[in-house]
Amino acid sequence: MHCRPGFESEVAAEMQELSAQKGIAGYPITRDGAAVVRFVCPEDGDAGRLMRKLDFRQLIFVRQWAVGTWLDVPADDRISPIISACAKGPIASSMWLETADTNDGKALAALTKKLGRPLETALTKTRFVRPAKTDAPRLHVFFESGERLFVGWSWAGNAAPWPMGIPRLKVPRDAPSRSTLKLEEAWHHFIPRDEWDKRLAPGMTAVDLGAAPGGWTWQLVNRHMKVTAVDNGPMAKSLMDSGQVEHVEADGYMFKPKKPVQWLVCDIVDKPARSSAMLSRWLTRGWCREAIVNFKLPMKQRYREVMQCLEHVQDALDEANIRAHIACKQLYTDREEVTCHVRILHAASYKVEQ
Repeated sequence: MHCRPGFESEVAAEMQELSAQKGIAGYPITRDGAAVVRFVCPEDGDAGRLMRKLDFRQLIFVRQWAVGTWLDVPADDRISPIISACAKGPIASSMWLETADTNDGKALAALTKKLGRPLETALTKTRFVRPAKTDAPRLHVFFESGERLFVGWSWAGNAAPWPMGIPRLKVPRDAPSRSTLKLEEAWHHFIPRDEWDKRLAPGMTAVDLGAAPGGWTWQLVNRHMKVTAVDNGPMAKSLMDSGQVEHVEADGYMFKPKKPVQWLVCDIVDKPARSSAMLSRWLTRGWCREAIVNFKLPMKQRYREVMQCLEHVQDALDEANIRAHIACKQLYTDREEVTCHVRILHAASYKVEQ
């Protein structure tokens, strides 16, 4: 499993809890800063069963995953052992060469680039990779070093759609800050692309709490929404000139909208419990229908802190008799934080409160 460097223990805690819930024995192997976690299931076939039982979209700290085996390979012939390993697995639709998201991993780029074409040719010739089989799993060849690698598979419907779980997004030239990518990546992760025109539609209304200088507001404006940007700091002039933004100088946590909006977004740096309480208030009072909020994490007990925040939001929704879909992910563009997404599905007695 790939993750953000420094969050290996969170992946380990998450996988241990989930595997226990599914009744499958397993244990993690971690190394601080490795950006990769191994989860070993001693019983033959249990790793694959665990992967099928878990919904990748519900994993918080795992960027990408694959099930397979580790290989020690000679420097003079790395391809033959990979071919032999592929003979024991399913036919794949594509091959991804991967490394850890670390400086050591990046140092292997020249090697993976050199091996990419001949390995792909060999796998296509042996028919272990057949691009025409679009419903087949993807083959992951992960290089820990030049002599140590992992060969595994993931399924498109239950894994990240990018190698190593890293989307290739570029900062828009006219966006006020790099933080704009956090909201764009969140949309890619939480909202199916064929639903964007419906759920991120022109003319929708949104509130951006802690908006300045406007990285997240820019994404909303780019989707032709009307935005209330709440922050005591200044907003980018280009956004104010768009005519789509109303700037309210106020504390984002204290702000109350004059009328309900479709979207709430928030990237305020504060205690995660305060952000989850604010999110619960907006949802249960009918102030928004969909929300993306970042929870900034403390240095210790980060997994437990996230779970407590999500439980707080779920408890508030249950008490208000509101059915909603809640998801949470540490995105590639996140740092010491996770991104929470909530969408109201049904509210038995939904009413707007002030």
